[in-house]
Amino acid sequence: MKKTIYLLRHGETLFNTQHKIQGWCDSPLTQKGIKQAEIASQWFKNEGITFNSAYCSTSERASDTLEIITGSTIKYQRLKGLKEWNFGAFEGKDECLNPVLPYGDFFEYYGGEKEKDFQKRIVSTIINIAKNDSSQSILIVSHGAACAQFCRYWEKYNIVQYQRGIKNCSIMEFSYENDIFSCQKITVHDFSSL
Repeated sequence: MKKTIYLLRHGETLFNTQHKIQGWCDSPLTQKGIKQAEIASQWFKNEGITFNSAYCSTSERASDTLEIITGSTIKYQRLKGLKEWNFGAFEGKDECLNPVLPYGDFFEYYGGEKEKDFQKRIVSTIINIAKNDSSQSILIVSHGAACAQFCRYWEKYNIVQYQRGIKNCSIMEFSYENDIFSCQKITVHDFSSL
């Protein structure tokens, strides 16, 4: 059965504004982040898109974004497998300390995750959701690097390729059929007036 998966990055957080490395550590949504989620919610309404089920990372920034988008009207599951990359000792530190891309296994040496382990975790979690959830329309709220890694994994099947730097509340629409995901559309909202 063909399904549509809407994979979305959470709204802006306090650490985003402070340019802090934010993986497994968490910080709250800013007022702008709340507005971004409200705009994403309105976009789904305008497009006539409703969800039969929803999932998010266990990070509060993801669950808060999901609740704003759905209006807290549907039950959802929080899954550790949807968490952001574990940056180890770099969690909460200034972004200027990030190595040059690609990160590869850099963070493993500081108590974090290898890139391939991180990608495997994200991909297997979303595959598991798609295989075991009978819903045809599923919302998943996760994180920037998580969304990028998932999209990159299915690159040869994607109709639309993502550009580096997943923006807050960007929406990636994937079709899922015959155990294959394909990115069909990416919606990036204009938040310049916020």
